[in-house]
Amino acid sequence: MADQSFLNWPFFDQEHRDWAAQVEAVAAGLNVDHSDTDAACRKLVADLGRAGILQPTGACDSGESLDVRKLCLSREILARHDGLADFAFAMQGLGTGAISLFGTDAQKAAWLPKTRSGAAIAAFALTEPQSGSDVANSTMTAVRDGDDYVLNGEKTWISNGGIADVYTLIARTGEAPGAKGLSAFVVTPDLAGFEVVERLETIAPHPLATLRFTDVRIPASAMIGAPGQGFRIAMSVLDVFRSTVAAAALGFARRALDEALVRVTERHVQGAPLFDLQMVQGHIADMALDVDAAALLVYRAAWTKDSGAARVTREAAMAKLFSTEAAQVVIDKAVQLFGGEGVRSGAMVEKLYREIRALRIYEGASDVQRVVIARQAMMAMEGKS
Repeated sequence: MADQSFLNWPFFDQEHRDWAAQVEAVAAGLNVDHSDTDAACRKLVADLGRAGILQPTGACDSGESLDVRKLCLSREILARHDGLADFAFAMQGLGTGAISLFGTDAQKAAWLPKTRSGAAIAAFALTEPQSGSDVANSTMTAVRDGDDYVLNGEKTWISNGGIADVYTLIARTGEAPGAKGLSAFVVTPDLAGFEVVERLETIAPHPLATLRFTDVRIPASAMIGAPGQGFRIAMSVLDVFRSTVAAAALGFARRALDEALVRVTERHVQGAPLFDLQMVQGHIADMALDVDAAALLVYRAAWTKDSGAARVTREAAMAKLFSTEAAQVVIDKAVQLFGGEGVRSGAMVEKLYREIRALRIYEGASDVQRVVIARQAMMAMEGKS
């Protein structure tokens, strides 16, 4: 049984402890068939929706806000049980985050009940081939034409690309150069000119794709927020969900630690448990330390946002950077402690090793987070934060 003592930290209310128990019960009962990734994701979204676990991924009412602690707890627990389950949950929130935070009542009513119930799959179409983490350099265009906008361009590395029912998309509307000339839209895949160009395979299989938009016509009412607010909307969404990436990494690390503890207890070397070796104890201590340090950063960021902070750029960046980097180290140590069994295809620690690598890249690579943290530190010194 994974450590639950962190739930008694002052970051959490009783409703969060109750929620964690509910997610744990559902996650423990999941039986994920990984032979068909698309089918597995569709089933996971449906099953999680039916169990009520997707409710925190959207905020339907004007007075409702996203509970970041529930989002983080959900991702940590799901990731500890199954990486694809975490992915399915996460994308329901990230894909509709802009609608929750900035959407009209009509947009919320049209999509959030569906994504929270598992009836529709969501995606966030942000990355482009030439821009990567440099969102302000996006070149996909949305040109006004009467009561419509016409979309042209490509998006790539889009999670749930090819299986999503609704996409939140960022495109250049040209109100100003750079970041100030982007806008956000709700797009569906049934539109003429929408094309899945390529499905992308990765070391930990997830549904990913490159999308092409050729003269795709959408109504002006599909815009989220106001013209030119797209960059701000995208950054606000990442500000919320970046902490949840850290939580997923924490879940992977916690599972690796649990697996390692069992291994060093059951595996005997020269007639004694592997754990009796002082060097092994040192590895276990370092792993436990990294897990708790990551948890403190994750739930500080989530608590700060839930307490009313307008932005948690610094806290979220610190949580994401430390947790993903530390989880990579924790999992690597677990693989080492397992020896040859640690690299056997299909072994739990081998799967964790493949799962964790992408988290140090997506939603802001580790070096990007370092830049963000350094700039936030400078702003704090200058009294601008």
